[in-house]
Amino acid sequence: MLGATGTTGRRLTGRLRSAGATVRAASRHGDVRFDWSDPGTWDSALSGAVRLYLMAPHELPVDPRFVERAVTRGVRHIVLLSSRGIEVMGDERLMSAERTVRGSGADWTILRADWFDQNFDEGFFQPAVVAGALAVPLGDARQAFVDADDIAAVAAAVLTGDGHAGHSYEVTGPDALSFAEAVRIVGEAAGRPVRFGGTDGDYLAQQAALGLPEEQTRQEIAAFTALREQGDQSATDTVRRITGHPPKSFHTYATEAAARGAWKE
Repeated sequence: MLGATGTTGRRLTGRLRSAGATVRAASRHGDVRFDWSDPGTWDSALSGAVRLYLMAPHELPVDPRFVERAVTRGVRHIVLLSSRGIEVMGDERLMSAERTVRGSGADWTILRADWFDQNFDEGFFQPAVVAGALAVPLGDARQAFVDADDIAAVAAAVLTGDGHAGHSYEVTGPDALSFAEAVRIVGEAAGRPVRFGGTDGDYLAQQAALGLPEEQTRQEIAAFTALREQGDQSATDTVRRITGHPPKSFHTYATEAAARGAWKE
């Protein structure tokens, strides 16, 4: 289990352990130390593993040498967390990861997730939501926001079940919403309005105020532009079909996050 302390990884680790599975929770600060930049940590993380949950490290590609090592050491099934729309956004990092996994020689399954609900309370939108204004130049494009718990549920079913090898699944929530609609729902749950909108320049200023590097922000703007041009995304039935239960609605997510104090100043 790579990224075991991350947004999906910690949820997936909990699910698998609750079901009685043996999990090697590997991360830079997890039960088992793993660092993409330190090949000396790879073998211990892979020890005894026959199934691997894999995601591309932040801003880095999946190293083909690691995947080759995993297969050599006995991994028979790799489940890769990827993203919807990577071709449209020109995300070579994730496209390369998918090619590496498909060509690994092991069974593979790819989970192409839509935007995480948790971007609003655990991710990079949270500070702007707390501040009361989110400047993201995405226009009216609709995305089928998905909860990380549902991604973890799908991943758990794929890792422990049969019939998923060679499949790529688009994992979404139940409804396609515009960002303006999502932000309105978050504001209602938080008990105060959150403004949404803005230009590329507004987004640059917002991210600079948060101390984020301009180069990273410009890459994000390029991705937003591609999403606008792509148009609306629709919801899929993947969560219900794979897990047997419906995906969590964005409204339910926002209500639960607000109850935990996610957007308190």
